[in-house]
Amino acid sequence: MKVYLVDGTYELFRSYFALPPLVAPDGRPVGAVRGVVQSLLYLLREEEVTHIGCAFDHVVESFRNQTFAGYKTGGGTPEDLLAQFELVERAVESLGILVWPMIEFEADDALATAAAANGLLLEVEQVVICSPDKDLAQMVRGDSVICYDRRREKVMNEAGVVEKFGVSPRSIPDLLALTGDAADGIPGIPKWGAKTSAALLARYGHIDDIPQESADWDIQVRGAAGAADSLNAHTSEARLYRDLATLRVDVPIDASLEALEWQGVDREKYLALCDELGFGRLSELPHKWA
Repeated sequence: MKVYLVDGTYELFRSYFALPPLVAPDGRPVGAVRGVVQSLLYLLREEEVTHIGCAFDHVVESFRNQTFAGYKTGGGTPEDLLAQFELVERAVESLGILVWPMIEFEADDALATAAAANGLLLEVEQVVICSPDKDLAQMVRGDSVICYDRRREKVMNEAGVVEKFGVSPRSIPDLLALTGDAADGIPGIPKWGAKTSAALLARYGHIDDIPQESADWDIQVRGAAGAADSLNAHTSEARLYRDLATLRVDVPIDASLEALEWQGVDREKYLALCDELGFGRLSELPHKWA
């Protein structure tokens, strides 16, 4: 069997910016919610899904904001998008899909926890993480745990991670720490660009294993002396950024196969939701009812 793990927050943002606005009969904005529902119904049908979970950032902030003041917040998120956060969770639940709404942790942490747990099960052929988020590339393992960019229809296994980023999945947090991640508010280390970081991490694996002196490096990179000096001067920051970029695999959620099993769309909840939000045509799309 395959286990599908969906980045619900990404789906919501993608739908919001890709689709025209829509309001429910009572005036609430629901365009992004409609897009997520339609997208997931398509996934359930086309992939013949039997096990699935979906994680959402119930609030944008997480424990990482307590660790680093510069970490991403909900600032700048459109109000009509924020207004759809809780509603989309209810909509996805009506599809019969297990939903993990994250408050202390992030949606990516829930997906990482579920991937780590189910990727070890003999009965699971493959865990499919439905997200293009580069943070989740660290969870990829061979062909057994992969990332799937549904919009571009691209699958990324472990070889694909190395091809795209120049490092193995285990080095992704180190790579993000060195180069920075603007989406998450991680500034990175001065003089450490993508090429330098990938080259050193491909050789040494982790930040702590990179020799302090560039003369001791087994490979040649442009500006080696300056990069080494910069890393030595910002070692504590690099370790902090790596910790921020490392996904947690111990989130207290139920990610068992029993919980993830998809029985079909909840007819009563789903039809009531379509009526409430004005999703008339969507009421005809489910191919399997619970």
